[in-house]
Amino acid sequence: MRADRIVILDWDTMAFHRDELNARRFASLAAHVDIYPQTKPEETAEHIGDADVVICNKVLITKEVLDACPNVKYIGILATGYNNVDTAAAAARGIPVCNAGSYSTDAVAQLVFAYIFDYFQRVALYAMEVRLGGWEKSPTFSYFPYPTGELRGKTLGIIGYGNIGKQVAKIADAFGMSVLIATRTLPENCPYPVVTAEEVFRRADVLTLHCPLTEQTQGLICKRSLALMKESAILINTSRGGTVVEQDLADALNHDMLAAAYLDVLEKEPMSADTPLKNAKNCTITPHIGWTPLDTRKRLLDITEDNLRGWLGGNPQHVVNGVTAAQTE
Repeated sequence: MRADRIVILDWDTMAFHRDELNARRFASLAAHVDIYPQTKPEETAEHIGDADVVICNKVLITKEVLDACPNVKYIGILATGYNNVDTAAAAARGIPVCNAGSYSTDAVAQLVFAYIFDYFQRVALYAMEVRLGGWEKSPTFSYFPYPTGELRGKTLGIIGYGNIGKQVAKIADAFGMSVLIATRTLPENCPYPVVTAEEVFRRADVLTLHCPLTEQTQGLICKRSLALMKESAILINTSRGGTVVEQDLADALNHDMLAAAYLDVLEKEPMSADTPLKNAKNCTITPHIGWTPLDTRKRLLDITEDNLRGWLGGNPQHVVNGVTAAQTE
């Protein structure tokens, strides 16, 4: 079985350089494939048109869009998160929404520890000091004006214990860190203590977020939770920007209530020029790069293609809105 028409709505989010990846790999799965570099909200229904398969990363697929595009039968997400799609509206129409699952587990866990090493080892800061001549002026053989620290014995608090949270915990364990887990669903056979979020806030030397953005996690990091944390703690967010109240975090950093924050996601992306975190003290922001290693994006495309092949064969994979194969017939 082949699709009639596949539309990819925001290919530029997948390939910053046009020759990195090939979107035409989907050509064997449909009579027609249309690829848009980007799609503005007002263009979404027009770009989808009569397509039966929609593939996108961050384009909003609302109930109104689905109402305007009655031929849509399948939505593939080029991501793990799927909060850009009205999954209930899709389910009501028998449209499966399929995400890419755990494609970025290793890459995001790697970024988390890049942040941790940056804070505790200060490699970039010391390299800059050497470049500026600081070591040349040192009266002793070793020049260490900035404090560094060992990971062993530090407490890593993880909120969210999905694939990424598990991988981060595994790496932390290898470095001799004490791991605490807070998660909405009690995991089976978890080798680490599972505690409340409040206890994680109080005890963590490093707090890292790996939870989806839901009504329960919206604004999770706020004045109340930040007040529970150690002044020496650092916060890492590679999940979703909406889990953090940005003004509250900026205030905590600027008033030395928290030692540092490392953020790969913000509530508004691309970053707004007036975000209070832009110039916040000891705040390091990267532009949502956790998922972007080329190896990772290739894996993402492989999963997305496999998901579509599964649906075309009557066996949808990684369905996030509960639509069964029988409902899609």
